[in-house]
Amino acid sequence: MKRILSLLLVLALVFSMVACGNNNSNNTNTTDNTSNNMTNESTNTGSNDTTTEEPTTSTLKATISVQAESGWMDYYEAAKARVLEMYPDSTINIIETGSFDHLDVLDGTDLTNEDVADVFAIPADRLAGLSKNEVLASIDAQAIAAKVGGFANYDAGLGGNFNVDGSYLAFPMNIETLIIFANTANAAAAGLDLTGTLEFTELGYEDMLIPAFNAWFGVAMTNSANIELLGKDGASFFSTMTNDFADLTQEQQDFFTAMFNYWKAHDEAGTDLWDSSAAWGYMDSAFTTGGTNTLRLEGPWSTGSLSEKAGNGEDLAILPINQVTINGQPLAHWKGGWGLAVNARIEENADQMELAAAMIAEIVNTDYAVDFFKATGKILENVSADTYANSDLSDTDKTVIAAVLESYAGAPNRPLFAEWGSVWDTWQNSVLSWASVKPATPEAAYAELKAAFDAMMMNY
Repeated sequence: MKRILSLLLVLALVFSMVACGNNNSNNTNTTDNTSNNMTNESTNTGSNDTTTEEPTTSTLKATISVQAESGWMDYYEAAKARVLEMYPDSTINIIETGSFDHLDVLDGTDLTNEDVADVFAIPADRLAGLSKNEVLASIDAQAIAAKVGGFANYDAGLGGNFNVDGSYLAFPMNIETLIIFANTANAAAAGLDLTGTLEFTELGYEDMLIPAFNAWFGVAMTNSANIELLGKDGASFFSTMTNDFADLTQEQQDFFTAMFNYWKAHDEAGTDLWDSSAAWGYMDSAFTTGGTNTLRLEGPWSTGSLSEKAGNGEDLAILPINQVTINGQPLAHWKGGWGLAVNARIEENADQMELAAAMIAEIVNTDYAVDFFKATGKILENVSADTYANSDLSDTDKTVIAAVLESYAGAPNRPLFAEWGSVWDTWQNSVLSWASVKPATPEAAYAELKAAFDAMMMNY
């Protein structure tokens, strides 16, 4: 049935694109040539005939609901209006709720709950669990991608990560990864040059603050040394952390030595960096202009708060993550992101599925990429840096977007299997144990981590 619905959806989307004038009569390649046509659908550019036709509308009559956060509402209402121009007999109801609040409702009830939308946003790391619970419909993402345009290789990006056993369970909404924020005033005071590569092992222990005990930040460090905290090979799981220290590569041994030295310096200085409850306040205070910290590893969502601490933006600089290296190897976070998913309860209704696909395509319409960023802070994978750079966004926003795009390009794919969830506590508890165990050498420090991961791997 899923395959039949997918085929119907392909045909419906292709018909919609042709009927609305998306195809140039001299060019049948819709994959790379539709991204700029979403708001100009009534203009025929395929011949010398300058006659302008009214958009063709569909008689499809369907009703769907769409989840949107409070700050997204105006943008979503505008996208809804554009969709209903093509589907005037249909109804789209927008449910105003936070993305995680919405997922909590779904987890706490089931997909038939009316408070659970038909189209909603999901973070990539929730895909495995939602797929296992069979709450996501299979969508024809390739057809939507052809309509939206701009994807050089859809499956090689975030879109491919939403493919589970041959079914696309979400469409890329935005990409995200960690970048580096710098306080230029503090850098000047510390004598740090922010124009070139910064080697982590050559910095003072407070020059760059990373809450290494938290795996979200820790993986940006371990990725630099090709350390797999939990990997999957077919049906089998493995972890670099079960190797003895002597069996690690030299690159990996050097990394753990650097991490041990980083902890030891903070431990001897009595900072709060290895205190999971106090670390965040310590880092915020140290990053403030006049403080002891220059570099912070954070996500683009922290731009506002860190800008405020850095002289209300006057002392703020933004760098791609790979500008900092550990033992010569650049930091690299994950290719993370969010997707737009469809509730499985409408999967058997072809009309609702068509309307849902049209709404998804309009939410991520590349013609409105800048408006989308202004409303949501989300960066589209299939839009060039030049599009954002040539917009009316602030210089800070443009710099953040450029840093995210560069950092994302060099990032490994985020592991999306559900079992990776065990890593969070395993890594955090074992790294935090150093504060009480007081290991004397890198090998002793690593032994604490290995013991924790050995125990974790017993589950697999």
